[in-house]
Amino acid sequence: MHYLFATAASLAVAGTACAQELTLKPIAEARLRYEQADQAGLATETSDALTIRARAGLSASSGAISAMAVGQGSLAAIDDYYDGLNGAATRPIIADPENIALYIAQLQYKTKAVTLTGGRQRIVLDDERFVGNVAFRDNGQTFDAVRAELTPAKGLKLDLSYVWSVRTIWGFQGRGARQQAVGGDTILANISYATPVGALTGFAYLVDQDEAAMQGYRLSSQTYGVRLAGARPLSRAAKLSYQLSYARQSDYHRNPNSYSADYWLADLTLDVKGWKLNAGYEVLGASSGTPLTSFQTPLGTNFKFQGWADKFLTTPANGIRDLYVGGGYGWKQVGPLSTVSVQAVWHRFDSDRLDQHYGDEINLIASAKVRKTALSVRYARYEAKTMATDTQKLWVQADWAY
Repeated sequence: MHYLFATAASLAVAGTACAQELTLKPIAEARLRYEQADQAGLATETSDALTIRARAGLSASSGAISAMAVGQGSLAAIDDYYDGLNGAATRPIIADPENIALYIAQLQYKTKAVTLTGGRQRIVLDDERFVGNVAFRDNGQTFDAVRAELTPAKGLKLDLSYVWSVRTIWGFQGRGARQQAVGGDTILANISYATPVGALTGFAYLVDQDEAAMQGYRLSSQTYGVRLAGARPLSRAAKLSYQLSYARQSDYHRNPNSYSADYWLADLTLDVKGWKLNAGYEVLGASSGTPLTSFQTPLGTNFKFQGWADKFLTTPANGIRDLYVGGGYGWKQVGPLSTVSVQAVWHRFDSDRLDQHYGDEINLIASAKVRKTALSVRYARYEAKTMATDTQKLWVQADWAY
């Protein structure tokens, strides 16, 4: 019924537009990735995966109206790993199960002031901390939703979505706590205004995870917050970028827990003649009371945050404080390679409640492009203190897009 509603609404808008020439554009993407995970404390401490993912589809547009359909499929050429659903759970998890799915199926109406999108779609808000596509995993997260992006005045943008189903990274084999899709009546509201010091954003995310298997409805939450993101030139060769964010989260809908927890972020990046230096402090707080509960981000692209070893995709009950420092350098061209960069980031993880040092992590990445292919080598090493176990991960990846 939701699809019928979204389709009917889009067609009704289409009926008001003037007929124009139809433009067709093919969509093709491919990914080849080798991932190795080595985790202490398991019966088989190493997992190896060589996965291949392909996406193909078509977009059609006529004036302000467009439609897009994209299918995807992934397989494991080397499958010596636990994918979260299949294989031996005594191995480290590599969350890329084989899958075939309808990735995107959307209708859209777009003008300078209004964009309306209905159907299965990608939704990425701000830095993806709260709502994202999880593009790093082979089966990216998409949303069955109706979305309105409005620009009623210069510098002002309203982004409103009603989501009835979240298509997760687990694909058609998803089950138990790792469902293929999670239903519910989720509302995403994001309002931003361009100020002289940066984009000031207010947001309200009412997340309804209406699946008993998803930790017994415990991921349903309401989050209200504010974010400032901007950049200032310091000289002709230097620029300072900054992010500041605060949010308050509490239980929502059928969540059996009664809690409230805070989120804080302060992040600075200095760019100087190809060099990039970054430092930040992020807190996903713990709540008081019983049971122990903490700030969660079930719709976010969590791989981007708190280290690539994926030790904190779910926030520990005592919360987490992440102090990180990083640096890198980039070149526009190195021989046949373009957009070449190297980067290193160090994290220190501590609890928000009590005084626990969870562990430390180092992340390294080198990336470049060769025409339409993006290449990267990525490494993560987590050294455990009081949370989880020592873990190393390595990725070698190539992404091609038509």
